Amino acid sequence: MCLAIPGRLETITGDDPITRLGRVNFGGVLKEVSLDYLPDVHVGEYVIVHAGFALSAVDKDEAEKVFEYLRQMDELAELEPRAP
Repeated sequence: MCLAIPGRLETITGDDPITRLGRVNFGGVLKEVSLDYLPDVHVGEYVIVHAGFALSAVDKDEAEKVFEYLRQMDELAELEPRAP
């Protein structure tokens, strides 16, 4: 199952809105995502990520609530790095 996951935007690299990338923290797991769809997002904000793209901004309380639900359902294993 594919889910859009909330995470906190930790860093942004690149100035071009089309190639900007962000490092997003998903409860301790960091992933690099495209910020193509969110040209006005800032470090410290929470975003919803699906398939490597940040799709929308979300407030902190909502992000934490969704993350807790996913943790309870044991749906966060997909975020863990895979062994080679």
